[in-house]
Amino acid sequence: MKNVLVLCTGNSCRSQLAEGFLRKMLKDKAVVYSAGVEIHGVNPKAIETMKEAGIDISNHTSNHISEYENINFDFIITVCDHAKESCPYFPSNAIKFHQNFPDPAKAIGTAEDVKIEFARVRKMIEDYCTAFVADNF
Repeated sequence: MKNVLVLCTGNSCRSQLAEGFLRKMLKDKAVVYSAGVEIHGVNPKAIETMKEAGIDISNHTSNHISEYENINFDFIITVCDHAKESCPYFPSNAIKFHQNFPDPAKAIGTAEDVKIEFARVRKMIEDYCTAFVADNF
């Protein structure tokens, strides 16, 4: 069983979306974790947008990367530039991947505009996760 870590700034949105998709896609092939270099709590709109995609992340927690320092990861995926640049030294032989996704939590406009942005980023992350699984599992 492989261990996968998805890392973002606050572990509230993008990393939570990716964790949800990867858990669904990898099922019994990997244990998937997500963490942040800070902890911001799981964004309620992230929960809502994943529910619309048929994935329940309502029980996810926002975790700090230091909580996982004793886990031997096979893959570490950073999903924002800030996390890649500010991640503390994390000793690991993991294969590292990076893809910067827009932060839908920073979307402005009407409630519908924000919902559309969350759905757009969700689709980007789903497509990335699909390709990651196809290439690595």
